[in-house]
Amino acid sequence: MKVQFTETVLRDANQSLIATRLPFSSFEGILDTMDSAGYYSLECWGGATFDSCLRYLDEDPWERLRKIKAHCKNTKLQMLLRGQNLLGYKHYPDDVVRMFVKKSIENGIDIIRIFDALNDVRNIEVAVDETLKNGAVASGAISYTKSPIHDLEAYVKLARQMEEMGCQTITIKDMAGIMGPQEAYDTVKALKENVKLPIVLHTHCTTGLAPLTLQKAVEAGCDIIDTAISAFSGGTSQAPTEAMLYAFRQQGYETELDTAALKKINDFFKPIKEQFLKEGKLNPVVLSTDTDALNYQVPGGMLSNLVAQLTAQNKMDKFEEVLLETPRVRKDLGYPPLVTPMSQMVGVQATMNVLAGERYKNVSKEIKAYIRGEYGRAPGEIDPELQKKVLGDEKPITCRFADTLEPAFKKAKEEIGSLARSDEDVLSYIAFPTQAEAFFRKRAEKEKNTFKYSIKRID
Repeated sequence: MKVQFTETVLRDANQSLIATRLPFSSFEGILDTMDSAGYYSLECWGGATFDSCLRYLDEDPWERLRKIKAHCKNTKLQMLLRGQNLLGYKHYPDDVVRMFVKKSIENGIDIIRIFDALNDVRNIEVAVDETLKNGAVASGAISYTKSPIHDLEAYVKLARQMEEMGCQTITIKDMAGIMGPQEAYDTVKALKENVKLPIVLHTHCTTGLAPLTLQKAVEAGCDIIDTAISAFSGGTSQAPTEAMLYAFRQQGYETELDTAALKKINDFFKPIKEQFLKEGKLNPVVLSTDTDALNYQVPGGMLSNLVAQLTAQNKMDKFEEVLLETPRVRKDLGYPPLVTPMSQMVGVQATMNVLAGERYKNVSKEIKAYIRGEYGRAPGEIDPELQKKVLGDEKPITCRFADTLEPAFKKAKEEIGSLARSDEDVLSYIAFPTQAEAFFRKRAEKEKNTFKYSIKRID
């Protein structure tokens, strides 16, 4: 049997460990080697990379993608897309989703992994359709979670719907690293028996389970696994590429990875990691194992957000109460998977409940929007009393929320005007208006100064 590898160091690994602060200049020199290493794909875009480029790295995310593509002619480039949410935290109208997908593929993306935070397939159908229309691979991603309503039957149903929709692979997205080895085996086996598509597993080392989980998944027939080159593996990142390759080869699995190329890649990233550690931009805490997620079903990143919220308000003595309140809030909301943006929303509401000393004395605007149906269909039943408190006599939205939104691309293009030089710029502005506008103004000023300097030199 053959097992293939997706390398995550250019996206999720550095997002998980150093908050997506890896500038293009730091890894450009190893891209040609990565392209020749035999990976199934290189995950390099989507997620938080877009926001980070504009906000912190002073880079145009589209230009970054084009530069990566210029070096990677043989290996598929992959991105993560939050369905109708794209890269943000709210739903966008269909014209924006279609344009974003189209331009992503035009600029170099070959595989788009598309998920919805609620596993509401209505929220991925437009992105999947546009991906297929533009000739890229659409990978439907199941947001893996545990609850009384999330079982093998539910996951098989989702996978079948994604297959019918046209998805070419199915990804199990275990964002919190809470999938155990037996669960991985059972889930992959069930999917392989019910759909005819390659199965991909994405998990994290947060709880320490990842290598065991990947092992059992492959035994059950998993075709592709996500791993990170060892310098950027472990902790909240993925399992180490080289170690997993070594283990599978020892067991007789066929792989296409070149071990000599992997050593070059790891040797390249080692000093980069050391520099981030030295500068304090890589906190050793994120490299450790945190098994609390197994008890509370709370992802590592969500735990850090809770700590930050409580620390800022000098209320860390309430931490245990907030941890206990979190699953209660999740139950009240119909057991949404704790993935962005739902993890942040549930965590904030749990904190508000504890600090107010009364449950739902205050309800965040995001939770109100969720209960109204603006994020999609809740996986389970929302607590009737909470729903009445938020909605009163108002009826929740039952249609696909994007159907209620007016087209927005043309309006945004007029709004940003000459600061945007391309449709890609307009999409950056739609996704992150403040950050994109600041970047465009800075870019124009920089070019103006460069032009003045050139004229001065000629004079």
